[in-house]
Amino acid sequence: MPACPAAAPSPISAVLVHVSDVNAALAWYQRAFPHAVRRYLKAFDFYLLDINGVHLELVPSDAKVTAGAAGSVVYWRAVDFDQSVAHFLALGGRLYRGPLEIQDGLRMCQILDPWGNCIGLRG
Repeated sequence: MPACPAAAPSPISAVLVHVSDVNAALAWYQRAFPHAVRRYLKAFDFYLLDINGVHLELVPSDAKVTAGAAGSVVYWRAVDFDQSVAHFLALGGRLYRGPLEIQDGLRMCQILDPWGNCIGLRG
């Protein structure tokens, strides 16, 4: 695997989250990540959320990739872990795993979005 360019802010460029209602998911994730910048890609008639250079793309679930907790989980860094967990729960997220104590005094958990997808928090 080639190394990432030195100027790249993150080795992750995009995270796709499969949902049954893209517009509702876009609104929910905009509240979940209030610092995200909503961007419109005219060529694809598509909105995404830009979170510090990582594109969060809410896409329709289908027969090949359904919504739900069934695979990889992206963990977002939480500066204030307890506050972040409370924020997601207040939006209707549900605790799925944890919180658990992990290395170096950090904690982690997984929260389900309204479509059953896991959001990982670590801090």
